[in-house]
Amino acid sequence: MNIEEIYKIYRQYPSIQTDSRKIEKDDIFFALKGPNFNGNQFAEQALNAGAAYVVADEFVGVEDERIIHVNDVLKTLQQVAKFHREQFSIPFIAITGSNGKTTTKELLHAVLSTTYKTYTTKGNLNNHIGIPLTILKIKGDAEIAVIEMGANHQHEIEGYCQYAEPTHGLITNIGKAHLEGFGGEEGVKKGKGELFDYLKKNNGTIFVNTDDVAVFDLSKPISNLIFYGSKSEDANGIIVQNDPFIEIKIEDKNPFTIQTNLVGSYNLANVLAAVCVGKYFKIDVAKIKNAIENYYPSNSRSQLIRKDSNSIILDAYNANPGSMKAAIENFAKMKGDKKILLLGSMMELGTDSRKEHEAIISLIGQHKWNAVVLVGKNFNEIKNNYINFENAEQAKGWLKDQKFENAQLLIKGSRSMQMEKVLE
Repeated sequence: MNIEEIYKIYRQYPSIQTDSRKIEKDDIFFALKGPNFNGNQFAEQALNAGAAYVVADEFVGVEDERIIHVNDVLKTLQQVAKFHREQFSIPFIAITGSNGKTTTKELLHAVLSTTYKTYTTKGNLNNHIGIPLTILKIKGDAEIAVIEMGANHQHEIEGYCQYAEPTHGLITNIGKAHLEGFGGEEGVKKGKGELFDYLKKNNGTIFVNTDDVAVFDLSKPISNLIFYGSKSEDANGIIVQNDPFIEIKIEDKNPFTIQTNLVGSYNLANVLAAVCVGKYFKIDVAKIKNAIENYYPSNSRSQLIRKDSNSIILDAYNANPGSMKAAIENFAKMKGDKKILLLGSMMELGTDSRKEHEAIISLIGQHKWNAVVLVGKNFNEIKNNYINFENAEQAKGWLKDQKFENAQLLIKGSRSMQMEKVLE
């Protein structure tokens, strides 16, 4: 069965599922497989649970006309997504970068949704499986799509562009994230730059963060550029208040301020990106302002949590040297005389890991804290004068025993450290 035939079945049954435990009636189950699982083993279970069809690339133990046999389930999923993408002639905006992808995506979605029927990536479905699933959730009433693209090695973004086919795009920033997979900082720049490469070849439009030198450098040989940043011509602004939430003054023919619910000066670029894209798509300024002011972060991304008399910044979704440095420096500038740091190790830094963790420990030493807790072996194998724990569970026990009052806490770490557990 070819892709066009499979696509016709998808149009009849437009709900895709890749987890046999979540099958609902008339889903199509794509039997994906990985190092620790094989969806082909659950094909019969999926059919019994109500799946309309199963797409499999191995013999599944039963003969059934509802089983579609293909050479590679993942490639088939991506090809069906590409076929679906090509049914639309609407803007597809791709977002990648080392930090701030999800917040920027959510802000863009909030702004664009005020005026257009907008579909976007749910949660963090931003990889080789999540992106095709996101595309296949886009319905015929779509007017704009916003697609988040995560990556940890070169040629990954290039691959995503082959089936997402973005018409517009932006790179939030380029920093020291996934150094191990990308092969160093230049590798990160080259890998993230694959989005700009695609848009250049296909005459797409690029929104450029002029405050990030690496991003700006990548944009230089390209036309169709729209700029945003603290001093850009298309959308610029400055922070006028930053404790705890940032308030931003947007420089415009008629300047206006945006009172956000975002913690951290590093969110300035994310907000300016949303303003820039909104203005580009001719959205009324009042709608842009209202959409951003009514956005509340979730999923442990720069969340401000009030607990008893304490204020907690929970930024535990992920961490790399750039985001960790920005979070610590921002926290140091905030008001408060009882500040506690609980930091988890940063992952995927390869041979730079020790150097980058030493740099963070050095940065911590430049400011005054009531307590500093470092979690995970990447921190703990470096001699330091702080409190060290192997995991978040141990840090949770310590925090519970302290009984802090009227304190400010910053909790941050890489996803695998699960630093949000210290609050459970």
